[in-house]
Amino acid sequence: MASNLPLPVPPRTPTPPPDDPPSVSGHLSHHFDRNSLSPMVDSFPLQRGPVDPEDRNRLSPTRASFNTSNSTDIVQQNGQNDDVSPGPFNFQTTTMAKSPVVKSNIGQRRGHKYKHSSISHQIFLEPPPRAPLALPNSLPIPTLKECRASMSVDQKRRLWWSVCHMFVAAYTLWSAHGSLAMTALSHLILFDSLGALLCVAVDVLGNFEVWKRSSIRHPFGLERAEVLAGFAMCVLLLFMGMDLISHNLQHFLESSGHEPHHAHVHERVSPGSVDFTALLAISSTLVSAIGLRNHGRIGKAMRFGYIDSLPSVLSNPSHFLTLSCSTLLLLLPLVSIRLYTWLDVMLSSTIAISMCVIGVRLVKTLGSMLLMSYSDQGVSDVVRDIEADPCVFGVDDARFWQVHYGLCMANLKLRVSGSEENLARLRERISSLIRNRLGGGYGGAGGGQKWEISLQFTIERT
Repeated sequence: MASNLPLPVPPRTPTPPPDDPPSVSGHLSHHFDRNSLSPMVDSFPLQRGPVDPEDRNRLSPTRASFNTSNSTDIVQQNGQNDDVSPGPFNFQTTTMAKSPVVKSNIGQRRGHKYKHSSISHQIFLEPPPRAPLALPNSLPIPTLKECRASMSVDQKRRLWWSVCHMFVAAYTLWSAHGSLAMTALSHLILFDSLGALLCVAVDVLGNFEVWKRSSIRHPFGLERAEVLAGFAMCVLLLFMGMDLISHNLQHFLESSGHEPHHAHVHERVSPGSVDFTALLAISSTLVSAIGLRNHGRIGKAMRFGYIDSLPSVLSNPSHFLTLSCSTLLLLLPLVSIRLYTWLDVMLSSTIAISMCVIGVRLVKTLGSMLLMSYSDQGVSDVVRDIEADPCVFGVDDARFWQVHYGLCMANLKLRVSGSEENLARLRERISSLIRNRLGGGYGGAGGGQKWEISLQFTIERT
């Protein structure tokens, strides 16, 4: 009896819902039977006729071998047409577009840029706006045409005089045949004329803002260029002194019987030529020293204790050497021939050695100035006086350095104790001590350099 009963047909696999949700009207127009697929309700139709056991595709889910009462309604519900073969996996075919998909960036972040990310706004903050620097980055350097256009009448007059001073040096060298002392004097006059020309160039460059105003490129202006030019002049003076020494040695070997490679004829110059050259050298030196104040800054940077008490013109070693040599030349025509030879060689050797001594001293002084250091005396005495103050426990650091001829700087770090009033009085005392001891005071005769002083106090608790 059990074998004659028909086999139940398996339920149809439901079709997955479409991507687009059905409209509200579609839900209202169709009626769904909840018990249509329930195994507890006998809603499956009985199959008429015997079942063929050989039919293997009868229960295949890919064959439409079963039909439910509401299969038509389900097909109509899914929106399928008659062209689509009915089956359990009757998904609708979708055609992909061949054109690239345009992606919209509205409301989206582009990349991982820290500055524009949402989290970085709390970590990487924008720097606060800063005020522009008080110093300019650089200032225009004047050309030769601009310097010539900015010259005043007095500056042009001084320029022509420095050129005339060079002609005096050339005339002295031309008329110095037969006198080593006049040859040495011509070298000194050449050095003085170059100093006069440098003074005119400094005065003309002072017409422009770049000379004194500080900038990032030139923190102290172009005034240090004057130090560099003076250093070159001192090197030239040193080499001229060495050349005179070698010439004197050659003359000494010739007079002692050594045969020279090239004959040198040394005749005595005429008395009139010596007198005229000496007077011309004295007058030109005085005009340049008083009118142009050439070598004035060099005289302040280099002091000799032996001539410090002399008048302002003679206290400068360059002027003193030129004037003394020119004055001694006036004595040469008054002596005999034998004495003239020895006096000429002795005077020339003295001038050459003096030029070397002054050159070495100036090279050392200006070289230390170029290296931003201070080479004058009195620094140890100033530090000793500062340490002797009762408010000072000790000097941790003391730096003294000179920028150019007119500016020096002092940086000190001290350990002190006392009230604010006593510390303010200590600052004034230290500043006055440095200016009076090292700079000679403002307007004083000891140099008159400007001192910029910075003090750092560390308060000691007692």
